[in-house]
Amino acid sequence: MPVYNPPIRDMQFVLHELLDVAEEFKALPKHAETDADTINAVLEEGGKFASEVIFPLNISGDTQGCTLNRDTHEVKAPDGFKAAYAQYVAGGWPSLSCDPQFGGQGLPFVVNQCFYEMLNSSNQAWTMYPGLSHGAYEALHAHGTAEQKALYLPKLTSGEWTGTMCLTEPHCGTDLGLLRSKAEPQADGTYRISGQKIFISAGEHDLAPNIVHLVLARLPDAPPGNKGISLFLVPKFKVAADGIMGARNGIYCGGLEHKMGIHGNATCQMVLDEAVGTLVGQPNKGLAAMFVMMNAARLGVGNQSLGLTEVAYQNALAYAKDRVQMRSLTGVKAPGKPADPIIVHPDVRRMLMTAKAYAEGGRALACYCALLLDKEFNHPDEAVRQESAELVALLTPIVKAFTTDNAWEATSACMQVFGGHGYIKEWGMEQHVRDARINMIYEGTNTIQSLDLLGRKVLGNQGASLQKFGKQIEKLVKAEMANEAMAEFIKPLADLGQKLTQLTGEVGMKAMSNADEVGAAAVDYLRVVGHLVLAYFWARSAQIALKKLAEAEEEAQRPDPFYQAKLQTARFYFTRLMPETSSLMRRIRAGSDVLMDTEAALA
Repeated sequence: MPVYNPPIRDMQFVLHELLDVAEEFKALPKHAETDADTINAVLEEGGKFASEVIFPLNISGDTQGCTLNRDTHEVKAPDGFKAAYAQYVAGGWPSLSCDPQFGGQGLPFVVNQCFYEMLNSSNQAWTMYPGLSHGAYEALHAHGTAEQKALYLPKLTSGEWTGTMCLTEPHCGTDLGLLRSKAEPQADGTYRISGQKIFISAGEHDLAPNIVHLVLARLPDAPPGNKGISLFLVPKFKVAADGIMGARNGIYCGGLEHKMGIHGNATCQMVLDEAVGTLVGQPNKGLAAMFVMMNAARLGVGNQSLGLTEVAYQNALAYAKDRVQMRSLTGVKAPGKPADPIIVHPDVRRMLMTAKAYAEGGRALACYCALLLDKEFNHPDEAVRQESAELVALLTPIVKAFTTDNAWEATSACMQVFGGHGYIKEWGMEQHVRDARINMIYEGTNTIQSLDLLGRKVLGNQGASLQKFGKQIEKLVKAEMANEAMAEFIKPLADLGQKLTQLTGEVGMKAMSNADEVGAAAVDYLRVVGHLVLAYFWARSAQIALKKLAEAEEEAQRPDPFYQAKLQTARFYFTRLMPETSSLMRRIRAGSDVLMDTEAALA
């Protein structure tokens, strides 16, 4: 049967040894008292909740799915989901990183990041119910009126109510400038909103008594396109000034999508029939307010795939150690058995190590971005806040697209380790593959993320943001260039950095005369940058592991297997995964003509 063991040791390595978060927090007045012991205690308890409460509901939730009562428009989540959510709320987990002003515990984002990774490993579909509430909380916290904050933030913080984001319509996905939902101003300052939204995750359910929808719509005099979109707060049940829930609002679920995966989460077709809402932020400036939620969601989607990569790896590893099949090519390894465990076979190890390298590298990147958010919002130095914001903006499309692409590869490889059993539902592996596939699509497809990275984040400022991250690489290269033990990591890292700089210039020059060059290069370009970023974190991880192993040798102590494993995984990444960049760069240099000059082929 499937298993999940929270990767607490590796999280501690990333937080305390790689990122040294406790030291970083000392510069943040809000988090100056948050120490390693506090973080470790939270992660230990969070891991227990994830593995003991919601992981057992993962397969059953996928099997049962959600049900819609078409008469009442109410949606019932799978059995056990509601009780688990009540336990989640009772434990205070929704408030972990929320503002104490609204009842939050005020812990750093990076702690919440690790907790949510464990939730996603355990049960992505369940985690999407509370997960979307964080985005709604962030958008209201940043752009809500004082009244909206007072009425809704305490409820979202405690988890008593949940939240959603309602963007997509049947005729438009990413191109929100095409949306048609309308908002009519009322004499009392509210708005009557009508329209239809689709693909709304957790849009209707029975886990919480009220759902706070953040809805994009157009005012009557709105200009066309993106410049005419406003954001509105539309609760499932109307809320009086004293916070008491009132009558049912005119927003309801008209249908549930039948999907490839995440069956335990209600993906809803939402109908707005003169629903009463209030404006969030300024008229016609809704995208600016919604982008707070969208960026949080993009980081969250990367976290979902990180969680799936980890749990798929754990189960494939356990199976590979137990399943016997054929003999090792180099001789019998298990003489007492009729065949050797399949973990002796090179290609099985390739698949396992691919998942392990992407999980641990992705964890380092995700935690680094969460730490940047902590610094962006809490550092007393404006320059540090601005640089942190710039770096997290650069890395957000990489977290979303690179991590989700890698999870698709990793979960598929882990299913392959199981052979025919991987295709059978009871082992749980095929569910991870199905669940992972949506993460490459929603919150902006990975192609959209790639265009955002290359077109806006790199070429848009002549590579300035990328150069800022590059300075961290240069610092590491300079510090370790003379260290022979680090040569296998430092030389390819430095080489890729130089090649990327040259490649970026070439693409930029081509794009000046033909914008299709950006579209042709973007997806491959993001993967090259993603590998550069992960290579940096793997080089730093190897640096720490080598130091720890050397210290153990000097003191005649037994080497810690954790650091041996970290070093071996770094070597695998640099020799078996990072070389993908060579073919990617060759494809980028092929240009757009071979793609666009295809009228006959696509006729």
